[in-house]
Amino acid sequence: MNGTQSIDTPWGMSVFGAASVDGAPDLARLRVAIAQTRQQPGEAFEVTRGGVNQIREVLRGHGIPDTAVSTSRLNLKSSWAYGNERKFLGYECTASFVIELRELDHLETVLVDVVEAGANQVDGVEFDVRAKKELRARARTAAVAAAQEKAALYAEAAGVRLGPVIHIKDVDSDQLQNTYRSHSSGGGAGGEGDLTPGKVTVSAGVLIGFSLIGG
Repeated sequence: MNGTQSIDTPWGMSVFGAASVDGAPDLARLRVAIAQTRQQPGEAFEVTRGGVNQIREVLRGHGIPDTAVSTSRLNLKSSWAYGNERKFLGYECTASFVIELRELDHLETVLVDVVEAGANQVDGVEFDVRAKKELRARARTAAVAAAQEKAALYAEAAGVRLGPVIHIKDVDSDQLQNTYRSHSSGGGAGGEGDLTPGKVTVSAGVLIGFSLIGG
């Protein structure tokens, strides 16, 4: 027999269980940046710093507190164009923002206003739920139930009974989340033309080992 046909140290049964719980998004994270290129580094810093202040004023005008906005330090680098020969374009100064927004109805307006205020790079919008801890707990409970149900079916088919649980291993939630996304058919999305998704999926997985009792 090869390694796939025998078990060197039989001890019981190991099964995997997974579950997901959907929640309506109530939080969005906007990731944007401002980048300005000027011939002199001091000028690049100055114009970028002015853009940062302008974006913050726009966000305050929307009622978004400073505590909901994370801004990176100004970063400066040389900028070059590459063709037949390398050409120096100037000094590029950048600052990035992560903006947490709880009023999702204002998302599109905020994003447009931020871009008009000087944010010339939009890196994406991430939707989330504030009650993720509670949703994760529900998903984990359901994952354990799924593993127990699967184990009971295997035990019945094999003519044995399940003994006590002797091992539990959590499965990485982020990896499992990506699996659910890759197999998603796109159901539950928001309406046509709506930037906000219809749901946020929180997943959990668990590997459980059971001892076995002879039938």
